[in-house]
Amino acid sequence: MIPMCTQCMRDGKWNPEMPVAHLVKGDIVHVKSGDVIPADIRIIDSKGFKVSVHLDKKLSRYLIVMKGAPECILLRCTTVALEDKDIKITKEIKEAADKAVEDLANTGERVLAFADLTLDPNVYPMDFDFDTDEINFPLEGLRLIGIIGLKDPPREEVKSAIERVRAAGVRVMMVTGDHPATAKAIAVEVGIATAATCHVVTGNDLRNMNPDLLYLTLEKHYEIVFARTSPTQKLQIVEACQRHGSVVAVTGDGVNDAPALRRADIGISMGITGSQVSKQTADIILMDDNFATIVTGIEEGRKIFDNLKKSVCYILISNVPEILPVLMFILFSVPLPLGVMTILCVDLGTDMWPAVSLSYEQAESDVMKRPPRQSDPLVSSRMMTLVYGHLGLIEFASGMFAYFTVMAEHGFYPTDLFGIRERWDNEAVSDLRDSLGQEWTYAERKELERACQATYFVAVVVTQMMNGVICKTRYNSLLDVGMKNKVLNYGLVFELALACVLCYVPVLNDFFCTYPLRFQWWFLAIPFPTLLLCFDEFRKYCIRRELFRGWYNKLTYY
Repeated sequence: MIPMCTQCMRDGKWNPEMPVAHLVKGDIVHVKSGDVIPADIRIIDSKGFKVSVHLDKKLSRYLIVMKGAPECILLRCTTVALEDKDIKITKEIKEAADKAVEDLANTGERVLAFADLTLDPNVYPMDFDFDTDEINFPLEGLRLIGIIGLKDPPREEVKSAIERVRAAGVRVMMVTGDHPATAKAIAVEVGIATAATCHVVTGNDLRNMNPDLLYLTLEKHYEIVFARTSPTQKLQIVEACQRHGSVVAVTGDGVNDAPALRRADIGISMGITGSQVSKQTADIILMDDNFATIVTGIEEGRKIFDNLKKSVCYILISNVPEILPVLMFILFSVPLPLGVMTILCVDLGTDMWPAVSLSYEQAESDVMKRPPRQSDPLVSSRMMTLVYGHLGLIEFASGMFAYFTVMAEHGFYPTDLFGIRERWDNEAVSDLRDSLGQEWTYAERKELERACQATYFVAVVVTQMMNGVICKTRYNSLLDVGMKNKVLNYGLVFELALACVLCYVPVLNDFFCTYPLRFQWWFLAIPFPTLLLCFDEFRKYCIRRELFRGWYNKLTYY
């Protein structure tokens, strides 16, 4: 069952202002039956026109009125209203009408033709029952009343939006029921196609195409406009594009667009002018009916994906300086550089806020210049190479430099630390000698170990702050972007403040096995954040300029 047309209803009865029978949205016919609309709505194929039957009460006769595509209406007309009289349509009149239609269509106007036919009251009396299943009233031999062109100019922002979306690698095609010349003129006006390269395919052409020929047409012509298409042909075009390997998004607002909206990977309906069927079928509803909103959505989606990559990259970087100290502790028998509790402080404390704040970053300048993603995972091999082969190692070197420096200040030179773990952790050894010959008890060694671990932790925090800064962008220079992300700025301040609290609050530094550091130990890691910044700015510069023949992009542009 199809819902009743609300235009026909008035207090449960047929609206007297409505015709006895009329077509809705091109192919649904409502027929008056007494005073009440019938329970069933019968469907006929409108073939590009709409027809309604009206009752002329003064003359007690019915009048058929038809409107639609000029080529459809003209075929059904035998006369034309001219100077208060009806004359037979000749070849010259038909050619003049075709030229008028073509002229109007070439200016981008939507063209409609109108015709009527007065029914003989002897054949069609007042009580005649109009049947829309098997049409029992004439739709041929009509009188052409006239042709009209409707100008529906596109919004000003549509052309710039299409330029942006095409720069992003998205192919835009027009599929419409308009006249081919109208469709081409509008496509050229809004930038979907150029007059020289635009290839127009009509509904008649599509009927003569098999799937393979349509596939080859999509391959051969980049700028295509489909005109005078039916709902079935719209679905056929969507399936051909998907067969081509594309992710297809379809926009539409009518009942006829519903099959294509459902079949597309992304169905986009209009929230204002869209029919209820199209809204229920679509995946996305545009509340402002503006094509530019789709472009904004594409940009927003790419920005979100970018920011997720930045956040994941930032989190993964700290894994290297957390894992490698444990491996050194096991493989080279050095005193543990970073304890379990300080690892938790990094993962669950200092890293949380900056990682989340990267989601507030604005879109980079190249976000709408990249080709669409086909198989770009969130964590790619390039990201792993950059994290574990570049940035993470610099951060690990920062921590180990701080660790070895504090150890050396207290008499344990780096070369003497290797292989010392067994005696270092033995409570029975109370006379362990350092590189200067000083003896250390177990308690003194453990206190020094806590100080070294706290220094390593602070070095990681300082370098992670710089990693948060360099992860703001994947492509643009930090000098161009600046520090406009206030959430990240507050996060970096919080990260540093939390490290201070963990080190200097007595209850917390006992629980987390940290240590109140000397002031100068905070600056041991400074050279490494500087190196990180210079390295990453050089990396992004090479990516932007495509230096080293582009291989550096493939290696480090995640």
